[in-house]
Amino acid sequence: MSDIITKQQNELAKIIKRYAQNDGVHATAIPSLFFIRDSSAFVPRHGVYKPSFCIVVQGAKEVWLGQERFKYNPADYLIASVNLPVTAQVTEASHDAPYLGFKLEFTAAQIVEVLRDSEMQTGPKENAKRGMFVSRMELPLLDAVMRLARLLDNPKDIPILAPLFTKEILYRVLQGQDGARLEQIVIEGSSAHQIKDVIEHITNNYDQAFRIKELAEKVNMSVSSLHRHFKELTAMSPIQFQKELRLQKARSLLLTESADATDVAFRVGYESPSQFSREYTRMFGFPPRQDIKHLKA
Repeated sequence: MSDIITKQQNELAKIIKRYAQNDGVHATAIPSLFFIRDSSAFVPRHGVYKPSFCIVVQGAKEVWLGQERFKYNPADYLIASVNLPVTAQVTEASHDAPYLGFKLEFTAAQIVEVLRDSEMQTGPKENAKRGMFVSRMELPLLDAVMRLARLLDNPKDIPILAPLFTKEILYRVLQGQDGARLEQIVIEGSSAHQIKDVIEHITNNYDQAFRIKELAEKVNMSVSSLHRHFKELTAMSPIQFQKELRLQKARSLLLTESADATDVAFRVGYESPSQFSREYTRMFGFPPRQDIKHLKA
């Protein structure tokens, strides 16, 4: 990395430490901007990444999407272009040098706005590509990130300038070497755009059974095409995608409510508590009751 990039990242680290003084995920005064701080390398964490731009400012992290691993550090940035159930793990962190992360969530509408206003030439309607990628950090992109982060010290400027700097960040990503991977989700008629609609349907109705044929008809695809493009974008099948959503939601409910595992299994869409217990154990390593006891210890 260049000395200029290193200098800016050091400044960004100081900003994050100032606004994230304890471990955890911290919302900021800028809508959709979050700072993350961890003082130790944790066991893997399961969650759903919304469409987001993520950078490691200090430390290192890896994210598993299905069986595919994405590793990134301060020289890189990571993009999730659609909702994706993942397993993430901080791999470099200590009390003296905590992991520091920057996460900016965005919407498809914001991507459309950037493409429209910049009159950027969009690519052809190709087959769907993976909805997560890691690219090299470039100085113009980091400059935009710094402008956004510095606004936290001038809150009166946030309503006017934060949308502009967010737009610049997305513009820089779209201009980058992997910009087409982000662009694909908003190109009308592209397979990625069609699969994005399927992902949104499953995400919003994760507790409901679905028929692949009906989903395919909704987006004017054949069943085989839907399976192929869905896996290209998400690294998993529609059924696997729904299962991960259900199990992650179940774990969240068990942690935050005093419900038993059987009740939670039915709430997230399982018809068989024994199947729920088997799949929960396979994903998280322990049966529901033992897993929650371990997490609360």
